[in-house]
Amino acid sequence: MKRLILWIPLLIFVIFVVTVAWRLNSGQDSTVRSRLVGQPLPAFALEPAIPGRPGLNAQDLRTGKPRLLNIFASWCVPCKVEAPQLMELKRRGVPIDAVAIRDRPEDVARFLEEFGDPFQRIGMDRDTRVQMSLGSSGVPETFVIDGKGVIRHQHIGVIDPDDVPEIMAAYEAAR
Repeated sequence: MKRLILWIPLLIFVIFVVTVAWRLNSGQDSTVRSRLVGQPLPAFALEPAIPGRPGLNAQDLRTGKPRLLNIFASWCVPCKVEAPQLMELKRRGVPIDAVAIRDRPEDVARFLEEFGDPFQRIGMDRDTRVQMSLGSSGVPETFVIDGKGVIRHQHIGVIDPDDVPEIMAAYEAAR
């Protein structure tokens, strides 16, 4: 009986490890999605992220044609990874605007010089107020906005090459 009692802590530990491993591999999507998909953009107006370039406001995204809105930052490593895909979307004729989060103009300019500039307008969101109003959970994040300024699709995280067809389909559906 004493031998059995000695094995109980090990058995409890094994059960704990198996439970944790099972939960980690359960494949549950814990992504926080915006409740604004299907809703009009909230009103906002952002100063230019780079001097001499246009800033961004919600009216700029109500042009009658769909556009992408990319939330990024120069300090964001995944944003650097998705840069070639944004350039590919631009090459395919997709207009892209951006919101730079907690950044500095000189850092944004350096980022665009190094990784490419697919953006028509870039607004500076120093305090992440606009990011939060969009229901964005981090950077990078990309929204498809229809011509009336309604959020039609949200892509959370890096746009991988495999994601480009999905983004293109969402853009086409927003027409």
